[in-house]
Amino acid sequence: MSNEISIAGRKIGPAHPPYVIAEMSANHNGSIETAFKIIEEAKKSGADAIKMQTYTPDTLTLKCDLPDFQITDGLWAGRTLYDLYEWAHTPWDWHKPLFDRARQLGITIFSSPFDNTAIDLLEDLNAPAYKIASFEAVDLSLIKYAASTGKPMIISTGMADAKEIQEAIDAARDGGCKQLAVLHCVSGYPAPAEDYNLRTIPDMIARFGLVTGLSDHTVDNTTAISSVAMGASIIEKHFTLDRSGGGPDDSFSLEPADLTALCLGAKRAWQCLGKVDYGRKSSEKGNAQFRRSLYFTRSLQADEEIQPGDIVSVRPGFGLPPKWLPALMGKRLAHAAEQHTPVSWHHFEEN
Repeated sequence: MSNEISIAGRKIGPAHPPYVIAEMSANHNGSIETAFKIIEEAKKSGADAIKMQTYTPDTLTLKCDLPDFQITDGLWAGRTLYDLYEWAHTPWDWHKPLFDRARQLGITIFSSPFDNTAIDLLEDLNAPAYKIASFEAVDLSLIKYAASTGKPMIISTGMADAKEIQEAIDAARDGGCKQLAVLHCVSGYPAPAEDYNLRTIPDMIARFGLVTGLSDHTVDNTTAISSVAMGASIIEKHFTLDRSGGGPDDSFSLEPADLTALCLGAKRAWQCLGKVDYGRKSSEKGNAQFRRSLYFTRSLQADEEIQPGDIVSVRPGFGLPPKWLPALMGKRLAHAAEQHTPVSWHHFEEN
């Protein structure tokens, strides 16, 4: 089992805080200045990485308006695939300035390549990792080519069944990938929270033996933060400056305040998981005095026999635990006891 990977020196796995990826996707809406701002805001929000998508319409589809290429429902209804990807893509000549800006700010940047030429471009930029999008998880030759770079790889698994996920993993391993993670994902835009079935995450961890995370397309942070409790070590969320910006992915993306809340909430969720520990915690130690314990209700002389009502279970907790009350009934005192003082074994033990 592989419990840890590392991207740009950041260790990722159950023993480390969740790795939060802000997915820029198409949310630059055709403006490189907006893309720069998204990177800056992702850094301010506390994200570990900003992620791009590297494709052109010609590397994804054909310029064709036959029915197969028409989008008829959902967010992008009425467009052809070519029109959608022309609208949404990040120009390739933007990549270097965006990579440079991210590195200047100290936030990791990498991308999802959609064909081999995209990988070649990203290799020229020394991308530290590769992300395989859910729709490309069945493109085993693409996975192998990305794996051949020797870089860490994250594969999203939206729409893929267990057999297809295993095939993608096998392709990555066959291609030479040593550091591999998978993300549970629902490829709905947006996806309803009830579709996420987060109990799948621990099953994926057990089944595939890899660092596992969540690519979340719900509209708030509840699903993502909840996934940490199920074992997610990576969280990916689409990120925008303005959810009402009108871009291809804006409506299901987080705004800066939401991303800040996600980064804080995911880390706090991970911290509260902790370890198996039944011991008294440091924050509890001062409060132990407020537990119940046994106290004398009246003053008693040595050799008196304890009768019902002579000892009661009350707060504070400086006396014997309440469980001993039945056993003390009928016992004789070895030493005198004052009213309203805690009961101890000393009262019943001969010197």
